[in-house]
Amino acid sequence: MKHYKNQSFDEERALYGSDGVTVEGCRFEGPADGESALKESRNIVAKDCYFDLRYPFWHDTHVKISGCEMTPLCRAALWYSEDVEIVSTKMLGIKAVRECKDIRINSCEIVSPEFGWFNKGVTMEDSSAESEYFMMRSEKLNFKNVKFKGKYSFQYITDSVMENCEFDTKDAFWHAKNVVVRNSLVKGEYLAWYCENVTFENCTIIGTQPLCYCKGLRLINCKMLDTDLAFEKSEVEAEITTEVISIKNPKSGTIHVPHVQEIIMDDRDAKGQIIQGEVR
Repeated sequence: MKHYKNQSFDEERALYGSDGVTVEGCRFEGPADGESALKESRNIVAKDCYFDLRYPFWHDTHVKISGCEMTPLCRAALWYSEDVEIVSTKMLGIKAVRECKDIRINSCEIVSPEFGWFNKGVTMEDSSAESEYFMMRSEKLNFKNVKFKGKYSFQYITDSVMENCEFDTKDAFWHAKNVVVRNSLVKGEYLAWYCENVTFENCTIIGTQPLCYCKGLRLINCKMLDTDLAFEKSEVEAEITTEVISIKNPKSGTIHVPHVQEIIMDDRDAKGQIIQGEVR
């Protein structure tokens, strides 16, 4: 494996097509303003590097990135890549990970609009993220201890599990399918409309008009705070442990809840049952 240490690269495709390269303490910046430094490469290790240029990791396989910083000028840092491990790294450029497979992210800071689109197989642990349209149309996500802030997250995702997370978001999980969220805080308006086979277990859900137009929706031992007009036209089985402001026209299923301030049933097709009182 060829080893570059404490060097600077600013030319176009500086290390294009490499196979077996370590870059340590290197800086990808400079007046030449080149793109695609490690495009079409494999078996790459990037350690403690600074990326200030666009598109460094496109069409790459078997990549390990640790202790690096990708600045806001490092746009679209990883696209079309596979088998990538990213640890203790800042990803601050727009569209940082897209159409990738088998991505493992740990202890990272992400500030990246449109992060994570169209991916297959992303594990994220002990990380924070700020984004819009976060992880859209991705599948097989496994998130643990992730703090997220931003609008329109997790839309159209499939076959995913989220555990011990905090999501401060809006319009999250729209059209999501086959997703489980456990032991998490989910705060934001209009949660998970049009989703299918989504389960919230031991979660706290905060915000107006959640969980409408859903199919196969399940809530297990969940708190709902400041929630009104919930479950409109949804097929739902729910066990809620807190008072709900209002529930509107659930399509079918049973909702167990200690108390509802207002029940709105003005749609003749709304057949859902609402049972008030402590769940036994």
